[in-house]
Amino acid sequence: MEITQLIWIIAVTLLSLVNIVWQLDLQTRLRRLEERYRRLTGGVAEAGQVGTGAILEQVDAVRGRVEKLEDLARRAQAVLGHTVQGVGIVRYRALADVGGDQSFSLALVDGGGNGVVLSALYLREGTRFYAKPLAAWNSTYPLTDEEKQALEQARQTIASTPLPTR
Repeated sequence: MEITQLIWIIAVTLLSLVNIVWQLDLQTRLRRLEERYRRLTGGVAEAGQVGTGAILEQVDAVRGRVEKLEDLARRAQAVLGHTVQGVGIVRYRALADVGGDQSFSLALVDGGGNGVVLSALYLREGTRFYAKPLAAWNSTYPLTDEEKQALEQARQTIASTPLPTR
């Protein structure tokens, strides 16, 4: 045999061995990839790991809960718009000769200025109560200075309350 042929035989043999090792490495990598794929697509392979099917079910369940919470938040927002959000109170002496600041004006309003102004006048004969309805910060009845002050306090309460962010 010639030297050239011997070199070619050795070279082909070495290349074949390298090819066999490479093929074994590729098979090992393929097996690992298939294992990962099975774990991803089908259930539990190791403790604490779930497949994408289970994750998608959980995502759908969470999506349903989020939709319910959003609906609840919308309904609560609609109801809260009609609740008392601003309160203002002014105490004063209605008559100079009757003791203490026993009289008061109380404004109770929602965010749009709708509500009521309640006034109590403390007199010698007793206490008298008055109620005046409010619509958009105005009343169809004339407001006293104390009632206007109470209404302004209620407006400031609403203006100083931060709005929730989304």
